[in-house]
Amino acid sequence: MVHARDVISVILGGGAGTRLFPLTKDRSKPAVPLAGKYRIVDIPISNCLNSGLKRIFLLTQFNSSSLHRHVQQSYHFDEFSNGFVEIMAAQQTPGNNTWYQGTADAVRQNLQHFGNSAHKYVLILSGDQLYRMNFRRLIEQHIATGADVTVSTIPVNRCDVSSFGILKIDAEERITEFVEKPKDPALLDALKIQPKELAKLNIHGADDLFLASMGIYVFNRDVLDKALKGKHVDFGKHIIPNLIDTGRLFSYVYQGYWEDIGTIKAFFDANLDLSNEVPKFNFFDTQAPIYTHARYLPASKIVRGHMERAVIADGCVIVDAHVEHAVIGIRSRIEAGSVVKEAILMGHDDYETPEELQANLVRGIPPYGVGKNTIIERAIIDKNARIGDNVRISPEGKPENYDGDNYYIRDGIVVVPKGGIIRSGTVL
Repeated sequence: MVHARDVISVILGGGAGTRLFPLTKDRSKPAVPLAGKYRIVDIPISNCLNSGLKRIFLLTQFNSSSLHRHVQQSYHFDEFSNGFVEIMAAQQTPGNNTWYQGTADAVRQNLQHFGNSAHKYVLILSGDQLYRMNFRRLIEQHIATGADVTVSTIPVNRCDVSSFGILKIDAEERITEFVEKPKDPALLDALKIQPKELAKLNIHGADDLFLASMGIYVFNRDVLDKALKGKHVDFGKHIIPNLIDTGRLFSYVYQGYWEDIGTIKAFFDANLDLSNEVPKFNFFDTQAPIYTHARYLPASKIVRGHMERAVIADGCVIVDAHVEHAVIGIRSRIEAGSVVKEAILMGHDDYETPEELQANLVRGIPPYGVGKNTIIERAIIDKNARIGDNVRISPEGKPENYDGDNYYIRDGIVVVPKGGIIRSGTVL
C-alpha cells in the first residue's frame, strides 16, 4: 500500500516552449490558459491532489512570473495537512552557475531541497499535458514489481512514434529497450507491440501500435540520486536508456485520454474538443475535479444570440452574437452581430472601468473583448486582447505559418497575442 508520506511529486515547468509560441511569448507553457478558466499546470497539480499526494515541487525557469503568481494564489494548505506546492525557480549558486539544461538536470539541481522532505519514491511529471490519472495505481504497481524505475506509457499509432520515446517490454512488462523518437522503419517493426502482448495488456482496436513514454516516471529515491550523479541532462534521452541494463525498469500502461498539448494545433484541438457534447476529457468529473484559482466572478450573461457547442467561463457578457464550437474565457465580452466560430477567446484579467474605456476610445483603442459585427474563425485570441468593430480574423487563403503585424499563423490557426490590439475595420 502507498503511503502519501513516502512520495514527493516533482512537476517540470518546461523550457522556452517554442512550439507553443506565441502563447509562450510572455509566459511559460504550464501558465497558458486552458478551457476558459484554468491554467495547464492545474492538470498535474490536481492529479496529484486527487491521488492524495500533497507534497509537490514545481520546477520553473522560463517566463515564470505569471506561473508563480497563479500557483501562489491557487494552492493553499492548512497547517495540519503537511501539504504544499513549492516553487523551485532556477537559480545560480556557488556550485552551479548554469540554468536547467534539461529535465534530468532540473531535478539534479534541486535534489538537496527534495531531501528536506522524507520520502522513498519520487514521482516526476510534465507540466504541459492534459489527462486524468490516479497516481496511486502507478506507484502501487511500482512497489509490487520491485521496480527501480517505472515509466508510464501509452499505446500510439505508427504515424506518431517519431514524437515520442518508444520502448519495448518483455512478458513481465519490464523494459528491455528504449529509443528516443525513432524513424528507421526496420527499427519500428522490432519495437511494435506484438499480437500476444496486445492481448495480455488488454489493448483493443488496432494492431499497429507502439508503447510511448508519457514523460511520467516513478523513481526509487536512491536510484534517482545515483542516476543523477553524472552529467546527463535529460530523462528520455539519457537517464532511462542508460538504466535499462543495470536496473529494474518497468512500464505502467495507461489507456485513458492523454494529450501532449505542447503545440498550437494540439492545444487548439484539445480545447475545442471540450465544447463537444461528450468531450474526450471530462472537466465535470466530481470524483477527480480540476482545481484552479477561485476568482468569485459573477455568472455569465447572454442577452441574446445563438450558442452551439460553446464552453463559456465565468463573468462573460455576450450580446446578440453567434458562438459556435468555441471556448470563451473569463470576463470575455462579445458585442452584437459578431460571429465566433472554431475559436478560443482566453478572456481578460480584469474589467475596464468607465473612465478607462472612455480614455481608450479617445485614443482609438477598442475596448476589451470583441466588438460589433466582427467575424473570428479558426483563431486563438490570447488574454487581454482588444478586437474592434467590423474586424475579420480567419486563416482562409493564408500560409500555414506566418508572422504578421500583431498576429501570427501557426498550423493554419490565427493567433492574436496577449494584449494584442486589432483596430476596427481590420481584415487579417
